[in-house]
Amino acid sequence: MKTFRPCLAEFLGTFYLCFAGIGAILCNTPAVGGNSGLLGIALAHGLALSIAVNVFGGESGAHFNPAVTLSFRIQGAISTRDSAFYILAQISGALIGMLAAHFMFEMPLLQISQHVRSGPAQFGSEMIATFGLLVTIIGCVRARPDAVPYAVALYITAAYWFTASTSFANPAVTIARAMTDSFSGIRPADAPAFILAQLIGVVLATLLCRWLWPAAASVRVETPPSP
Repeated sequence: MKTFRPCLAEFLGTFYLCFAGIGAILCNTPAVGGNSGLLGIALAHGLALSIAVNVFGGESGAHFNPAVTLSFRIQGAISTRDSAFYILAQISGALIGMLAAHFMFEMPLLQISQHVRSGPAQFGSEMIATFGLLVTIIGCVRARPDAVPYAVALYITAAYWFTASTSFANPAVTIARAMTDSFSGIRPADAPAFILAQLIGVVLATLLCRWLWPAAASVRVETPPSP
């Protein structure tokens, strides 16, 4: 199966992204004496993302995010079949990353988040965060492909600070964080609105970029063809 290696890369990349995000937050809880605060959490997440994109980008295109996969599907850069496999790999990687972070800090593996993230401000934050992420990715793919790992990592690090939602910007991560009862979490009841906001951000960013950079529509992600 020619999509196995790209899907494995997507699984591993999303695993490390979620593991780093949740792990960094758990490491900064009073129970383990953490005190580096939001800056340390944002840096850990951004650095892990940059490394993962550099390591796995050549194999799968380093989406690590159903929102990114959906955008490239809209652009015609990846098939519907491969998109479905990518998204399954991403969700699986995020869930296993969440479990691994809980295991590492000796917490119950399965939890239900009680962290409230609801209301127009949170919804708008996720839409804007995802919109900005997709514009960053598409713009760099169009103009500076070599800058993608660093631009995306810098954007996510910054978005921790300038969004009220701390910029999930990733449906797979949102699903996984509904199952961790920490500051990184989101109540399952609030997760659907987050995912809807993310999907709206994807569509708006993709349409804008196709108008702003018409040549970007011809860009193809370097993934092996389906058998």
